[in-house]
Amino acid sequence: MKRLSCYILMLMPSIAIISALISPDLSNAFYKDHTNSIQPAAIHKPDSSRASSERNTPTLGQLRKKYSHYFLTNGPRINKVALTFDDVPDPRFTPQILDILKSHGVTATFFANGHRIAKYPDIFRRIHEEGHAIGNHSYSHPNFNRLSVPEFVSEIQRTEQAAYPIIQYYPKMIRPPYGEITEDQLKWAAEHSYRIVNWNVDSLDWKGIGKNEVIQNIMSNIRPGAIVLQHGGGGVGSDLSGTIQALPEVITRLQALGYELVTVPELLGISLEK
Repeated sequence: MKRLSCYILMLMPSIAIISALISPDLSNAFYKDHTNSIQPAAIHKPDSSRASSERNTPTLGQLRKKYSHYFLTNGPRINKVALTFDDVPDPRFTPQILDILKSHGVTATFFANGHRIAKYPDIFRRIHEEGHAIGNHSYSHPNFNRLSVPEFVSEIQRTEQAAYPIIQYYPKMIRPPYGEITEDQLKWAAEHSYRIVNWNVDSLDWKGIGKNEVIQNIMSNIRPGAIVLQHGGGGVGSDLSGTIQALPEVITRLQALGYELVTVPELLGISLEK
């Protein structure tokens, strides 16, 4: 009996192995809690159609070259510069910018958002009445790259509907939020007599930087025919005090260099109206 017990003890490991082989449930019971650690990482095959589409999507530089008559970032190389202000109207910043421009006898170009026009019509009216040029900066400030053409068109037309009762024209200029636009959207804009206007000098004021940085960013990159990007409005918590504090010095320094400060339509030789 004792010898039989010894044989049974010796056979138990073999029995366990055989049971594991013929019983998947028993085998899986052991590995159940370790599945994530012992399985190799899933292999994701690239989406060839998406990769091909991305390769075939033209860059902004390519679009500017292909549609040079309709997609502009600067004017001719003459001693004129256009100051531009995006995301207006905004009661925190736009009136202060208008005060400074008025005190220096300078006109600029303001790219307005439709939802801001609807909210602050009196400030928008002041921009117009003081002789500044107005462009379309979309209704709700989306990234156009994420919109279909019909959605893009809606953004433009809703802004026009907000602006027209006040300024009595549909702005010819469109500045895409973030400077981004697709080729199909650009084609639509060209077919409907718009001009896409970006910039070639960026103040980077949207970062909330101080006066000296704003001045440095503009003056170190200025050139004849430049279109300068600044902001006259922003989101909750935006700080554009650097822009406001820098503006008087930017104006006087540009004028001291012999530049005439003009609106974008004056610089490009285009009309305000579509």
